[in-house]
Amino acid sequence: MDRAFKANLARLTAGITPAGLASVYFEWLVHLVLSPGKQLELGEKYTRKLTRFGQYLNRVAAGSGAAACIEPLEQDLRFSGEEWQRWPYNLIYQSFLLTQQWWHNATSEIDGLSPESERVVNFITRQILDRYSPSNSPWLNPEVVATTMATGGQNLVVGWQHFIEDWERAVSGKPPVGAEAFRVGKNLAVTPGKVVYRNHLIELIQYAPTTKRVYAEPVLIVPAWIMKFYILDLSPSQSLVKYLVDQGHTVFMISWRNPSSEDHDLGMEDYRRLGPMAALDAICAITGNHKVHGVGYCLGGTLLSIAAAAMARDGDERLASLTTLATQVDFTEAGELMLFIGESQVSYLENMMWDQGYLDGYQMAGAFQILRSNDLIWSRIVHDYLLGGRQPMNALMAWNADLTRMPYRMHSEYLRQLFLNNDLANGHYRVDGRPVVIQDIRAPLFVVSTTTDHVAPWKSVYKIHLLADTDEVTFVLTSGGHNAGIVSEPGHPGRRFRMSVPQHEKAYLDPETWLQITPEQDGSWWPAWHQWLAAHSTEQVPPPGMGSQQYPPLTDAPGSYVLAP
Repeated sequence: MDRAFKANLARLTAGITPAGLASVYFEWLVHLVLSPGKQLELGEKYTRKLTRFGQYLNRVAAGSGAAACIEPLEQDLRFSGEEWQRWPYNLIYQSFLLTQQWWHNATSEIDGLSPESERVVNFITRQILDRYSPSNSPWLNPEVVATTMATGGQNLVVGWQHFIEDWERAVSGKPPVGAEAFRVGKNLAVTPGKVVYRNHLIELIQYAPTTKRVYAEPVLIVPAWIMKFYILDLSPSQSLVKYLVDQGHTVFMISWRNPSSEDHDLGMEDYRRLGPMAALDAICAITGNHKVHGVGYCLGGTLLSIAAAAMARDGDERLASLTTLATQVDFTEAGELMLFIGESQVSYLENMMWDQGYLDGYQMAGAFQILRSNDLIWSRIVHDYLLGGRQPMNALMAWNADLTRMPYRMHSEYLRQLFLNNDLANGHYRVDGRPVVIQDIRAPLFVVSTTTDHVAPWKSVYKIHLLADTDEVTFVLTSGGHNAGIVSEPGHPGRRFRMSVPQHEKAYLDPETWLQITPEQDGSWWPAWHQWLAAHSTEQVPPPGMGSQQYPPLTDAPGSYVLAP
C-alpha cells in the first residue's frame, strides 16, 4: 500500500520527494532559530539593502543616470536588455536581485546545518525565487509589454497557441515542434554501416571504412543508455563517428535497446555483460585483433570503467586504451544532480519505478531541466508563450527530445551503489562477487570533461587523477556543456580546450592549479584525440570485412533498436 501510494504521489511531484524537502527545510529553520547571531546578521543585511535601494530610488528620481545598486551574476542574462534600465523596470529588477541575494544569505552559512542540507535549501529557494522573477511576468517584463503594445496582443494569442500545441504533443507522446524534420536514418545517424551483432540489450554497429588502410586497433564506443547513441553520429558535419572513420579508424558503436516494463529486473551487471563485454567478444572475432580502444560517454563511460577494472583484475588485456567523455567514477562531488540523491529521494524514485517497471525519459528530462531552469524552462516560456516566438529546431535538440527509459533494478543499483554509496571510488563495487577498483586499470587514459557540465562537473571528472594508477592520464577540458562540449566538430566557432600531458612522475595538481598553468588552445579537441589514438595504435592494415562468418551483418545501420519507441 505504501509503495502504491508513493508511486502515484510521485507522478504529481515530478519524482521529487516532499518528505525529503520538508525535513531539510525543517532542519534549516531549526538551526536558524538557534542562531541569534545569524538572525541579527540577516536583519542588518536587510536594513542595508533597504537603504541601498532607497538611495538608488533617489538617484533614479533625480534623473542622474544612476548606476545599479546590484549587478546580476555573470550567467544571469534575464535583465540584460536596455529596456530593463528604464523606469519603472529598473526598480523592479533591482528590488528582485536584492531580495534574491538576501535569501541566498539566509540559506547559507547556518551554524550546524550540514553542507548537503544547505545546498538543497539554497537550490530549492533559488528555484522558487526564479519562478517569481519579474522577467517571467507578462506585465513586469518590458520586452513583453512593448511587444504586446506593438502587436495589439497578437504575441499572447500566438503564445497561447504554442502552449496548447506543446501540451497536446506532450500528453500524446509526440516530439516537439520541428523535430519531424530530423529523422534517424534519413538525416540523423546516416554514417554507413552494418549491425553485426544483436542480443536482448544491444545492437553492435560496425561502420564502413572510407580509407584504404585503417589503424589495426578498432574503436568501441559505449554511449549512455540514458540517451540514444546517435548524439555521436548526428548530421554528417557533426558526427564523431564519421570523423573517426575518415581518419582511418575502424569504429564499432553500441546501440542500446529501450527497455520496457518487462525489463525491470535488468541490473548493472546485465548491462556490463551484455553491453561492452559482449561487444568486445564480437569485435575481436570480426577484426582478428585482440586489442581495442574503448570509449565511454557519460554513464556508458562509468560502465566501461567498471568493465575495464574487472578486466584488469582478471588479467583480460584486450583494452589498448580507455577514453572517457564527460564521465565520473567518483560521485562525492557530482554537482547539483546530487541534490536529488539521498535515501529519501532514492526510495521515493524506487517506489515510482517499481510501479511502472522503469524510469520514464520525461521524468529524467524534468530533473535535468530543473538544474538549468532559467535556460531550459523560464526563458522558453518567455520566448515561446509570452513573446510568441519559436526557437528553430536543430539536430542536437531533436536528439535531446528522443527520450529513453531506464530499468527499475539497474537505475536503483546505479543510484545507490554509485551516487549514494560511491562504491566504485571506495573499492566496494563488486563484479562477479569480488571488488573492482579503478587503480587496477593499466591502459592509457584519455579523459575529456566540459567547462559547464551540470551532469558531470569537470572538477568531479578530474578526480580520476586520484584514483587511476596507470602510467598515462591525458586530461582535456573543453568549452561547452555535457552534450555540446562533446559534439565539438572541427570548424565549430568559439570552441576551445585545454589538454595536459601525463603527470605520472610529478606531484598531484589540484584542479584550480591545473586550470591556471594549462594553456588554452583554439578549436576542437577531436583532432588532438585522433592523434592520441594514432600514437597508441600499432600499425595501419587493410580494413577488416563488415562482420564475419560468425557475426554476419544483420541489417543496415543505424539498426532497429534506436528506432523503437
